[in-house]
Amino acid sequence: MQFSFKKILPHLLVLVGFIVCSLAYFSPVLQGKVIYQSDIVHYTGMAKQQKDFKTKTGEETYWTNSAFGGMPTYQLGAKYPHNYIKKLDLYLRFLPRPADYLFLYFLGFYILLLVLKVDWKLAGLGALAFGFSTYLIIILGVGHNSKAHAIAYMPLVLSGILLTFRSKYIAGFLLTAIAMGLELVANHYQMTYYLLLLVLVLGIAYLVDAYRKKMLPHFFKAVGVLTAAVVLAIGLNATNILATQDYVKESTRGKSALTINPDGSKRESSNGLSKAYITEYSYGKFETFNLFIPRFLGGGSGEDVGENSAVFKYIVAQGVPASNAKEYTKSLPTYWGSQTIVEAPAYIGAVVIFLFVLGLFLVKGRLKWWLVGGTILSLLLSYGKNLEFLTDLFINYVPLYNKFRAVSSIQVILELCIPVLAVFALVRLFNDVVKIEEKVKALKYTVLITGGLSVLFLVAKTIGFFDFVGGIDGRIREGNGQAFLDALKADRASFFTTDTLRTLLFVLLAAGVIFLFLKQKLNETKVIIILGLLIVVDLVSVDKRYVNNDDFVSKLQMERPYEANKADLQILKDKSNYRVYDMTSGGAKTSYFHNALGGYHAAKPKRFQDLYEFYIYKNNINVLSLLNAKYIIGAGEDEKPFPYVNNDANGNAWFVSNLEKVASETDELLALESLNSKETAVYSSEFKGKTNLPKSFKTDSLVSIKVKTYAPNLIEYSSENSNNGFAVFSEMYYANGWNAYIDGQLKPHYKVDYALRGMEIPKGKHTVTFKFEPQVVKTGSTIALASSVLLALLVLGGLFFGYKNYLGNQKDQSVKA
Repeated sequence: MQFSFKKILPHLLVLVGFIVCSLAYFSPVLQGKVIYQSDIVHYTGMAKQQKDFKTKTGEETYWTNSAFGGMPTYQLGAKYPHNYIKKLDLYLRFLPRPADYLFLYFLGFYILLLVLKVDWKLAGLGALAFGFSTYLIIILGVGHNSKAHAIAYMPLVLSGILLTFRSKYIAGFLLTAIAMGLELVANHYQMTYYLLLLVLVLGIAYLVDAYRKKMLPHFFKAVGVLTAAVVLAIGLNATNILATQDYVKESTRGKSALTINPDGSKRESSNGLSKAYITEYSYGKFETFNLFIPRFLGGGSGEDVGENSAVFKYIVAQGVPASNAKEYTKSLPTYWGSQTIVEAPAYIGAVVIFLFVLGLFLVKGRLKWWLVGGTILSLLLSYGKNLEFLTDLFINYVPLYNKFRAVSSIQVILELCIPVLAVFALVRLFNDVVKIEEKVKALKYTVLITGGLSVLFLVAKTIGFFDFVGGIDGRIREGNGQAFLDALKADRASFFTTDTLRTLLFVLLAAGVIFLFLKQKLNETKVIIILGLLIVVDLVSVDKRYVNNDDFVSKLQMERPYEANKADLQILKDKSNYRVYDMTSGGAKTSYFHNALGGYHAAKPKRFQDLYEFYIYKNNINVLSLLNAKYIIGAGEDEKPFPYVNNDANGNAWFVSNLEKVASETDELLALESLNSKETAVYSSEFKGKTNLPKSFKTDSLVSIKVKTYAPNLIEYSSENSNNGFAVFSEMYYANGWNAYIDGQLKPHYKVDYALRGMEIPKGKHTVTFKFEPQVVKTGSTIALASSVLLALLVLGGLFFGYKNYLGNQKDQSVKA
């Protein structure tokens, strides 16, 4: 037992070190503060109604009325029964946010390197290099928490896969199942999809190696074990996966039935996002060098240029007080690349890139090729529209690739692969696999490539190769004048020079350390410590430019990020049920206070988005009334938000006199332009079970249908009509979940007016109830429970088997003794 403790002690110390590093970087969390994350602010607005409902009733609602006229909460943090893998995830994320994600970065990468049989000291160094990579810190700063969450578990999934390929079938299966389960818990399928692409590259490398070594049976056995592990992981997350799959079909990520665009042009048939949307954020080819030189292209779209900048001096020279000039220069568009907006460069680190290049010379075999293959694939795909032939190939022929946007984010794969190869460069440096002469030669070539590249850029700048002109400079010139723009370009040039020299310095320092090791002036431990310090200083000093203590605010500010203005307060006096269309705010603020025709989400409901693009953004009052937009917030004479009352709003429900069938969903949508929706409803889909639906219904002044109960997941109406009638409800149609009841009896309801619900109601007085009862939640929860029980039994079985082998080995050693 003493020996075992000594063996595990270094790992415990490393884990403590990871905790300290995570808390040290995000130290304000120790004071009870939270980081201000713009995306989380939007999420708070979108999720407020469901959280309030949970607080009030103790129940989970899987529908919210607060955004886009109504949508499922599946992608808004809905919690499901028997989601035990989520509980494990919460135990692992025991630190305050966002320190918890940084700790997961470190932990997962450390385990991956241990599985690759790297010494714990080098594994710790590699974990720091991965975790402090600038992009991984930046996404925490802006609130891409689910993305960070998914990235953090990627190394753990790879660990399980590698164990399995090394014939550790039981350990590999269990680790893969748990890690993949945790990966799916993060609920960022784009990152998981990119991980799959890397796994395919890894699989090809192992397949080629197995073929050469005539070990194909082992390869396919490992693939079978891994397939079973992934199936189990999917089962653990069945509810979320089924719900997401259900919603995707009804979202902007699903196939559209429309044949025209809002401008009248023909719409190309697509089962995913448009190419323009997918490639909106395409990495520039020249931008590649940001990975090596942080402000090669100026940094981010809002950099603090400081008091020594040309812009600051120019502003002060115009008579502006220094204090005002200082505030103005805190966020200037120094970025001059081709992307629309960039929070910060995706800097991997000068020392890490240096070691990666060294690894290209020192590391051989399948490990090198799947890491290099993953790096090259992710880099080329990140170019998007800047490498059109490859992007078109993937969009058109690779399954599911067209479901995801922001192709530049696929660089998370190279941000994982590069540090792994960098660490293995040190592994080869320290062992005797490579001869000393080859090590010296590799060091010379690496310095020549990395240091020479830095020098080349400095020379190119002096001869005017770079113009430092950005894509929005025309607007800057119009707003601030040519002299201001010239000062900004001078600051961009200064950043370029400073950071290129900075990178050159780190390259020479790293090269010097390795040279001294090869000359036996430094031992292995000292090299690891010095290089570790260089890597941390290099990365953290860049990270702190973009995510630092200034980004933290009080917990209350994040819990209540929005303040009601006069328009909101005036509208909130109305206690009836209505919707609000806010023309002054396109985000989630309106959803925080009202049932809104708007919101903030990466996958909006498809039919609502169509209504928005065709009508709502044009302020079409007919469609706004159809959606019961009783209040429209616009700018008043003083340009402050003002609520306009739409007295023509249709209300919560109404009986129509006519039903008109049209040929297609496109015709159904176009009919809304001039439709008298209070009298007529249009439909295109066949009503199930109804072949002879009346075209007209009798209505009179006494007919009524009113709301009795209005909750996110339940709406109850009282109906009174002396004739059989057809009612339209100003609620978004969503077939897989909403059930309609008349006096407690389940009845069919239909999609009308392109996006709303409609149903026949017999004459007389009745209670009409809509309940959101998604079958996917019930089915998924049952599968998740069964999968969790199975995993628990398999883990116990694995532990028993391992303990039995341990006793057998102990007995064999005793006999030999």
